Amino acid sequence: MDIVEQKKQVGKYAASLVEDKMTVGLGTGSTVKFFVDALAERVKNEGLDIIGVTTSNRTAEQATSLGIKIVDLDAVENIDLTIDGADRVNQQLDGIKGGGAALLFEKIVAINSKQNIWIVDETKLADPLGGFPLPVEVVTYGVGHLIELFAKADLHPVLRKDAAGETVVTDNGNYIIDLHLDQIENPVELADWLAQQVGVIEHGLFINIANHVIVAGEEIKVLDRKN
Repeated sequence: MDIVEQKKQVGKYAASLVEDKMTVGLGTGSTVKFFVDALAERVKNEGLDIIGVTTSNRTAEQATSLGIKIVDLDAVENIDLTIDGADRVNQQLDGIKGGGAALLFEKIVAINSKQNIWIVDETKLADPLGGFPLPVEVVTYGVGHLIELFAKADLHPVLRKDAAGETVVTDNGNYIIDLHLDQIENPVELADWLAQQVGVIEHGLFINIANHVIVAGEEIKVLDRKN
């Protein structure tokens, strides 16, 4: 089974976990796209009555175009279940997220959810975390100084550019600095340090957030948080 088929498989499985009358957080990314497609099929074919809260403009556009009702986060008291992807996940179910530049909204939606499930293919499992650039969302003012600070801390920062060489701007109007780290031995310590730096809006270390991780492969595996 190739990666695309794995993503379709896990997206369809995740859609089967959504129950009628739920408020559902809809994540961002290539795997979540298949989840939203499968969820929309259930809405259409089964009359599933749900409300969606999205983590990015592109997910909102996709879901709306497929007939899923989307509301603002502040219009709901809380979210029953959020389904999102992850760029890397370790054995403790902590992860790196933000490859799609939606980490700020993803984290806001996640902390307002009763339950968080990540859907990934087998290539996303890594212990310790690493092997994927760690995104840090920052204000545009003084970004050069933050890059210098991160470089002095041996975090190997690179300002994210798109394919045309233009600086990537998030839905919130900020920039992304990617930290190119082979391994993150102490993600909690790094997360705390990044959060203290002036100009940092949010970082892509998601600690103690995922309740379950669904892994695609020859067969579906469900990993549960132990604490």
